[in-house]
Amino acid sequence: MCCRRRPRLWLGSPNQKPVAEFDNVVSMGLKPVGYAPSEGAAAIPSYLEKDAGEPKSVGTINSLNLEAIAGLQPDLILGSQLRAADKYDELSKIAPTVFSIRPGFTWKENYLLNAQALDRGKQAEANLAAYRAKALELGKDIGPDKPTVSMVRYMPDRLRLYAKASFIGTILEDVGLPRPKNQQINDLATEISPERIDEADADWIFTGVYGDAKATQRDTARSNPLWKNLKAVKEGRSKDVSDETWYPGLGVTSAELVLDDLRADLVK
Repeated sequence: MCCRRRPRLWLGSPNQKPVAEFDNVVSMGLKPVGYAPSEGAAAIPSYLEKDAGEPKSVGTINSLNLEAIAGLQPDLILGSQLRAADKYDELSKIAPTVFSIRPGFTWKENYLLNAQALDRGKQAEANLAAYRAKALELGKDIGPDKPTVSMVRYMPDRLRLYAKASFIGTILEDVGLPRPKNQQINDLATEISPERIDEADADWIFTGVYGDAKATQRDTARSNPLWKNLKAVKEGRSKDVSDETWYPGLGVTSAELVLDDLRADLVK
């Protein structure tokens, strides 16, 4: 990698928005020059807009504009093998290219990988240590009788209960928050129908929406008497959260924002 005072980075991500690598890089005080979101997503996540500069979109993760990427003259290209492995050879001819194996529950390892490529390993380790300390402190402040937490995400073609092998799953584990049995699985999520919304039962239910809520089955699920009769719903412990930080955030900045949200609700 050819380092400059402000490295020129191109970032690609297979998530709803180009969050993972963006979060990683911006948290280290750098401004990427380009990004490739997934289809249907064009904007930089709102929580990163202030510090991300003005990166250029260079197509989508499934339809990369290699000419546009080359035109940005990046010093480094970051991404994920999950969606762009077949483009590695072409991208590496433009600039040194570093791909994580996959996004998601490996977000800490990916952060350190990106930091190593940027020669900012010590800074990343310090940022992760600060996150871990913050999660530990939150767990202590919640107290010994921790509530169970259910993670529900409404998507256009499915309804998910997020499990252990997910970004949010790792955060809840770091805090020490227990999960319902159906979410104690080593997988990203378990999928249910609106007619099975009672399977989201827990002391607290946090819900996110992928994209336009009207394009999902959220209203159908919430009109179901099974949802309305859940104890968490009746007692006001069901809450909508920021989808872009809780689900596809995948970085240390979004993780700390999730901890802030949890503290606001769970610490009295």
